[in-house]
Amino acid sequence: MSMTAWVLIASASAFVIKLAGYLLPRSILDRPQVLALAKIVTVGLLASLTTMNTVSTGQKLTPDSRLLSLLVAGIALKLKVPFIVVVVLGAAVAALGRWAGLP
Repeated sequence: MSMTAWVLIASASAFVIKLAGYLLPRSILDRPQVLALAKIVTVGLLASLTTMNTVSTGQKLTPDSRLLSLLVAGIALKLKVPFIVVVVLGAAVAALGRWAGLP
């Protein structure tokens, strides 16, 4: 199949799923199981996007200074450092990693 066909299929699927969310009655969407599933899927999606944006370049995996930056940011978040400091630390570590020769 061509890339255009895949994009159209993905777009139609996203539209149908979003439309189903509007058409389902509120009583179904307020069930604890549905809410728990929505939370789990959201966390999983964000984790996978973060991972793929950190360790991939195009079609191949390339661990580089971004991975080191993510590790430092994760530690800073665990220590409950203010978010702006987490961002600055992550950027500084990525810059130091690139300065040290990491890709």
